[in-house]
Amino acid sequence: MSTAVRQPPKAGGTDGRKPATMGQALGRALRDAMADDPDVHVLGEDVGTLGGVFRVTDGLAAEFGSQRCADTPLAEAGILGTAVGMAMYGLRPVVEMQFDAFAFPGFEQLVSHVSRMRNRTRGRMPMPLTVRIPYGGGIGGVEHHSDSSEAYYMATPGLHVVAPATVADAYGLLRAAIASDDPVVFLEPKRLYWSKAQWSPEEPEQVPGIGRAAVRRRGTSATLITYGPSVPLCLEAAEAAREEGAESWDLEVIDLRSLVPFDEETVVASVRRTGRAVVVHESPGFAGPGGEIAARVTERCFHYLEAPVLRVAGFDIPYPPPMLERHHLPGVDRILDAVARLQWESGWTRQQEDAGRDGGAG
Repeated sequence: MSTAVRQPPKAGGTDGRKPATMGQALGRALRDAMADDPDVHVLGEDVGTLGGVFRVTDGLAAEFGSQRCADTPLAEAGILGTAVGMAMYGLRPVVEMQFDAFAFPGFEQLVSHVSRMRNRTRGRMPMPLTVRIPYGGGIGGVEHHSDSSEAYYMATPGLHVVAPATVADAYGLLRAAIASDDPVVFLEPKRLYWSKAQWSPEEPEQVPGIGRAAVRRRGTSATLITYGPSVPLCLEAAEAAREEGAESWDLEVIDLRSLVPFDEETVVASVRRTGRAVVVHESPGFAGPGGEIAARVTERCFHYLEAPVLRVAGFDIPYPPPMLERHHLPGVDRILDAVARLQWESGWTRQQEDAGRDGGAG
């Protein structure tokens, strides 16, 4: 069984770059994976003739045939159960769950079989299965079309969970997920499907693999820890914070990229430098990803922290109607309000300021 992956371009290569959307990069990743490895199969509701609700799989059925890009019945448990069998027999299925909350009927398969098969067989039977889930809000979708359910998958041992925020990561992380012998829940931020960047489909840039975070913006005042659809929002907040005049803050922004495995090294190094942290995500706050991240940061950075780790999250309610989602989702103002509550008048801060006025003496 082949697991060949298209090689990244040589450093410095920029030829062929043009504006591309995240949706296009995802579609190209699927196409390249299928071309490189005949064991890769795509299946899901409307992924064939229609090309998917978000057109990510557009053209795959025409190029590879309906046997390798297959439309399925509206039965998520059956789709995932079929994919488990395919993976057990050596194929590399890529399943699309049409919308985030549509995956819930298939959740039993994920918990009982997908996540456990490799451990159950003591490693003799890998589970190279990728579950693509369009997730999150910001598109005016109704209930069951805008959920942020990553906490469920993070709390299921045996699953890898990733969420790209850039065009390059959309391609690179999906290729890595398909090549992995472990099951990967691949969360695709719906509001970023149409985000654009300069990108070359023929020579896609090399990106860190699963399990590595990326520092999207360097800063010294505090660290914003985020992922997926909240990354552009945190970058916007960081720019706004820099322009706040006398009360400006220089915020560092970390894009986790991978929720499981979690890149503790990058996060801890950042927070130990800045001394303050805010976790930002769309998922509800109670028992959400931010609680686990805050606990890990506190355990490993306790003597470096100048304030408690704060969270900016979706409210603890079912996803609201489209006209109200702007009140539910984290925004720049809520992020900056959290930053303002990071105890800037701490004793350590005053000592540093005094040392600066004294020329560092003492």
